[in-house]
Amino acid sequence: MTVTIEPMKFSHVDRVAQIEKMVYRYPWTRHAFAGEVVDNSFASYYVAVEDDEVVGYAGIWIILDEAHVTNLAVCPTRQNRGVGQMLLYHLIKVAREKGALRMTLEVRFSNRKAQDLYKKFGFVSCGVRPNYYRDEDAMIMWLEDLQRGHGFEGAEGQP
Repeated sequence: MTVTIEPMKFSHVDRVAQIEKMVYRYPWTRHAFAGEVVDNSFASYYVAVEDDEVVGYAGIWIILDEAHVTNLAVCPTRQNRGVGQMLLYHLIKVAREKGALRMTLEVRFSNRKAQDLYKKFGFVSCGVRPNYYRDEDAMIMWLEDLQRGHGFEGAEGQP
């Protein structure tokens, strides 16, 4: 099966909200995603599509020279197949093209799988956001010098 990365459209929002509910304890609402796609000029969101079905999504905000990963999730039945890696690679590529110099994100301390993915791409832990989530602190991670290669340039391959 071939997975493609496409810009998120309003028509994708229902499926994205479904995946969000499957993956996260405190999911964003359909309305929040719709607002990101329609109203947020800083936002760039993408979906991973396999056989005409959205199987994952990711988004960033780019403000001045910084990119902030807002979301990245893959449908549980499609996890561990490289879809998350493809989405993160695409976000980094887009951020570079739009002139971002560095990228940041927050991740749950308990989400080791996500942390491992981010570390694979060169992100490093740089701090803590206390009470960022309702029930847990967040680890702040940064990828510095985004315009320089980090050894993942071939990561866009198909899962």
